[in-house]
Amino acid sequence: MAAIHARRFVSADPRKCVGCAICEYICSLEKEKTFNPLKSRIRIVRLHPLINLSVTCRLCEDPMCVASCPRDALTQSKETGIILIDEDKCNGCGWCIEACEYGAVVLHPEKKVVTICDTCDGDPECVKWCPEEALDFVTSDVLAQKARIDSVKRLFIEAMKAVPAPL
Repeated sequence: MAAIHARRFVSADPRKCVGCAICEYICSLEKEKTFNPLKSRIRIVRLHPLINLSVTCRLCEDPMCVASCPRDALTQSKETGIILIDEDKCNGCGWCIEACEYGAVVLHPEKKVVTICDTCDGDPECVKWCPEEALDFVTSDVLAQKARIDSVKRLFIEAMKAVPAPL
């Protein structure tokens, strides 16, 4: 069980992401040797004109993408949590794409098989190249701690608004 907590994945901070798509381009260059965001394993999602978020595999403990594959083309590495794809078995049906809660499974535009982030073997290029430092390579425990810290900061600010100013 300890290995599950050590699994690291790429996480994005929507407060820092400007939607530049450099992560998509660097991923496609690293994995496909071309600058083509449609061939990237990380995707920019525009949540609002001013809010963007990079989306990639979160290495779920019980990945729905793997469970949903009718051809057993997807498996999960017990050591790293990375989703492995057997391209000979994958027919591009898309069940795994629909099953992923994070929108992290994508269909390769030419091969018509799915692609999923493999974290560049533990050294993700997208994190290195992000000009806004919006991407981080974290464990779920670290991400949860960051969320708790942010929540406490927001609560403190709200509490301070309720305190009357000194005369």
